[in-house]
Amino acid sequence: MSGIHELLAGAGVGLVGGLTSGFMGTSPGGGLVIFSVLLLGAEQHVAQGTSLITQIPPTGLAGVRRYREHGNRSPLLWILWIGLGFLIGGAGGGYAAAAVTDAVLQWTYVVYLVALIALLVLRRDRKDSGSGGGDQDRRPWFPLLLIGVLAGFSSGFMGIGGGLAITVGLAAGLRVPQHQAQLVSLVFSVIPTNIPAAWIYWSKGLMVGWPAILGIVAGLWVGTDLGARAANGVSKAVLRRTMIGLVALMAIYMSYKALG
Repeated sequence: MSGIHELLAGAGVGLVGGLTSGFMGTSPGGGLVIFSVLLLGAEQHVAQGTSLITQIPPTGLAGVRRYREHGNRSPLLWILWIGLGFLIGGAGGGYAAAAVTDAVLQWTYVVYLVALIALLVLRRDRKDSGSGGGDQDRRPWFPLLLIGVLAGFSSGFMGIGGGLAITVGLAAGLRVPQHQAQLVSLVFSVIPTNIPAAWIYWSKGLMVGWPAILGIVAGLWVGTDLGARAANGVSKAVLRRTMIGLVALMAIYMSYKALG
């Protein structure tokens, strides 16, 4: 594939990944970048390394701005505790991924996605009492740290950015309003907490060519902004159902890859 074709293919991958990221509040790159790169013929470790490397630039910044414009908050203490956990889990996940086969990564991914679907389905709807503030910003530090460790490990081990774990952990685990949970998740696309895991993949050459990576980053910038605009126009129930449907499709596709 020539450089221009790699660039255009990467831009298409990034645009789709960014739209999904902005709409569901997951880290730009993540699962759809992995699946799209797999469809282009790359092997699992290369797809995951590409996903992590393209998440280093702050491609989610426009999405963060859109969520904040609608009154959602990202308390600093939440970011600090989740970020600390992310750094701890990310390095461990990256080293663990390098030691296992593609099949192990694929089946772990399936189990992880099914667990997230179960949490989303079991979460009972309630009225959101605003975007947070005051006492609502005070959450116990240990669950936030634990969410960060899980997000970081999933990022390093499966190359998905950790955004799904943060969004589901906050929304289903700590009962944070859906839009606010998605904003907090997107904040971590601006803070390059996945650098340790990305460096492990990069040092082993597990990535696609630079033209494709540049295209993916450009597509993510545009797509995340558009996706966040759309998310702010729908209810939390629509966001949650969309997330359940897309994660289910991802789990089915990865099961197919693992069986093949």
